[in-house]
Amino acid sequence: MLNRIFRYSVGLGLAFGLVGILFVVSCKKAPQQAPPATPKKSDAPKAETAAPAAKPAPAAPKADANAPAASAEEKHPDGWELIPLTLPKPMFVGTPQSFQGVTNLEKPLGKPRATFYAPKGTVNLAAGKAVKSSDEEPIIGEIEMITDGDKEAADGSYVELGPLLQHITIDLGSPCEIYAIILWHYHKQARVYFDTIVQVADDPDFINNVRTVFNNDDDNSSGLGTGSEMNYVETSEGKLIDAKGVRARYVRCYSRGNSSNDLNNYIEVEVFGKAVQ
Repeated sequence: MLNRIFRYSVGLGLAFGLVGILFVVSCKKAPQQAPPATPKKSDAPKAETAAPAAKPAPAAPKADANAPAASAEEKHPDGWELIPLTLPKPMFVGTPQSFQGVTNLEKPLGKPRATFYAPKGTVNLAAGKAVKSSDEEPIIGEIEMITDGDKEAADGSYVELGPLLQHITIDLGSPCEIYAIILWHYHKQARVYFDTIVQVADDPDFINNVRTVFNNDDDNSSGLGTGSEMNYVETSEGKLIDAKGVRARYVRCYSRGNSSNDLNNYIEVEVFGKAVQ
């Protein structure tokens, strides 16, 4: 009996042991399910970045109203050249007087005058040409000195005409294209010559085809029309008048006294142009 019970117990233990072994083996063979992977930040889909907006093109710079104008060298047409102008030396003597009583007076330029261009072949047509005057007997000098080439302000280089309105007339000898007229009054002292008027014509009496190329008589006190140009202080540069190629044979220059006295002085007049072919 005891033997039967013993065998039964041993068999039962073996059975339970076999079941335990099978359970362990089945657990080892079953694949373990991995927990769901948490997506990394680097694996997350990236948001699309908008392309940067195109920068607007820079606005064109505004023109500077105070910028200096282009030089004469940049402006002159092809086939033009500097006029052959030679200036006398400055000769101001003493302290310049006040011009408070002079109206319509231009300000000093403060630098040399701009160069002047004219067509090639332009020369001083007035050199050595005949001159006549409203004052037939000058107080000082001879009328012919106005076209003798001496532009200095030294004593003996200028002509002095009588008071009030006077004029001198230059005969160029034939019709010419006139581009520039340079007028020197007395420039040893700072003076303003009043009613400076320059005209050209086809006849010596200034009846036919008279044209005014400069006039600073702002009240028509000389009876030749009201001018729009300004009064100016005499210097060794003279007054350069742009005649714009006007055609004429005769050139006449007027004046009516000056800021120092009632007399009229002329040193030289040059007329740059070309004879009409």
